[in-house]
Amino acid sequence: MSYSWGNLYQAREQRYSLSAREAGLPDVAESSLLAVGQRRSYGDVGVNDGGAVFDSTTLSRFISFDSKQGILRCEAGVTLWEVLQLTVPKGWFLPVTPGTSFVTVGGALANDVHGKNHHGAGSFGCFVRCFELRRSDGEVLECSRLQNADYFAASIGGCGLTGLVTWVEFSLKKIVNPSLEVESIAYSCYADFLSLSAESEQSHEYNVSWIDCLAGGADTGRGVFFRANHIETEFDLDESLARSARSVPAFVGKGFPLVNQLSLMMFNRLYRFQNRNRSSHIEPFGKYFYPLDSLLNWNRIYGRRGFYQFQCVVPVENSLVISEILQEISRSGQGSFLSVLKTMGSVLSPGMISFPRPGVTLALDFPNRQSKTTALLGKLESMVVEANGAIYPAKDAVMSGATFRHCYPRYDEFSKLIDPKFSSGFWRRVSAS
Repeated sequence: MSYSWGNLYQAREQRYSLSAREAGLPDVAESSLLAVGQRRSYGDVGVNDGGAVFDSTTLSRFISFDSKQGILRCEAGVTLWEVLQLTVPKGWFLPVTPGTSFVTVGGALANDVHGKNHHGAGSFGCFVRCFELRRSDGEVLECSRLQNADYFAASIGGCGLTGLVTWVEFSLKKIVNPSLEVESIAYSCYADFLSLSAESEQSHEYNVSWIDCLAGGADTGRGVFFRANHIETEFDLDESLARSARSVPAFVGKGFPLVNQLSLMMFNRLYRFQNRNRSSHIEPFGKYFYPLDSLLNWNRIYGRRGFYQFQCVVPVENSLVISEILQEISRSGQGSFLSVLKTMGSVLSPGMISFPRPGVTLALDFPNRQSKTTALLGKLESMVVEANGAIYPAKDAVMSGATFRHCYPRYDEFSKLIDPKFSSGFWRRVSAS
């Protein structure tokens, strides 16, 4: 039995390990296939109930690293943390990183992950130079912007549906020190967030905001803005690459959720109080980029019913709808303390159905209250569609097929490039409705 990271799905899958990238896909009897990595996707994009999944984490070797040019080639099952352990001592950092380092390089490509520097750098796919794609019929394709360019575009952000990616080559970012000088600024409303974002994009590489999702009225969108740059002094290698973590006990995930309106209200008040004063400090990169990686199995805090995550992006010209979405969430009394607001820039992804695009993006978790939560998500989905925005497949669990086709107008072109034997719960959902 397999589970999505949101613990919403229990999937009966036949699981296979990949012995080596040269071996290709094993011959299996199941009607549908899907390659999976660390399985950090929240909804059903990494679930293949009734089919087979290939565990790509066994593809965990580095192939080549040009430490002068900052070009890395590695197998798809290597995690982002493993990449950093290799490259940081040589003065290179990930060009783009999501909020967890447990993601595999193959997963970063398949979901075209983005980070706190999208306003200047774009998404992970912007730095992919080439990769190998193995199809279920035995065909092996090396894909780049110039070679098999259609499969290159379809696979970046393509949710793992075009076949098995065995290795990826991508460019890195040159740094002097991986640690960051972080400035935190409390602000009072959504308009203040927009102003801070516009200012910070000119001076800081990494920007993100935590928001109080329970605040309504004139306080809608209030929160704490964090902006950061890498520092330019020599660093302590041992300290930078050290990581310690505790795990949420298994029994927590079998009981009632620890996230409820009372605990959320208490957390939000405490967090705002702790960050009420403007401050600046030096922070290790792991603490800034991956705060939840220090708490293993944190998804258990939502209890046995699990949780939904919702992430949308809307164009800048329609960005006021984010304030309306936040008011809708506040009225519902739902949401969680994991609430993130940031802006995305104009660097376009090469991916055919990639989520990252210019605009304002909002992401937050919702404890599963069944019909009450899905009804709220349906309202939010409609608001995003009306604003000509998009919803992120990697975090989605309820989006309709009509909404997906609206958000991703190259749907028909993409569909023709899917491997005929590859599928997922997500794809069956959005292609059937």
